[in-house]
Amino acid sequence: MATKEPAKAYLFFNCDEEKSEKSMNIFYNKEVFRDTKAARKALWAKIQDEAEAGRVDVADAKAVKEAVMTGDPCDAGQHLHYGAIVAIDMH
Repeated sequence: MATKEPAKAYLFFNCDEEKSEKSMNIFYNKEVFRDTKAARKALWAKIQDEAEAGRVDVADAKAVKEAVMTGDPCDAGQHLHYGAIVAIDMH
């Protein structure tokens, strides 16, 4: 019997330049984005808001949007400076 993969959810974190876990504060960044089309759109909006506010630098907006909307949102992190996306399993 095949086991079903757990559903994914994504968290966006403001963080330091090295993306250290200790700089990712769950009490500051507490939004969880489920793996749905609407939630991915909300995650992309969150990244845009953070960039517009000057808290995150986006090196390649097209690549970030593509990763968030249709790929693995965690891959967008390589194009974010002072921002990271972490996946969690939903049980």
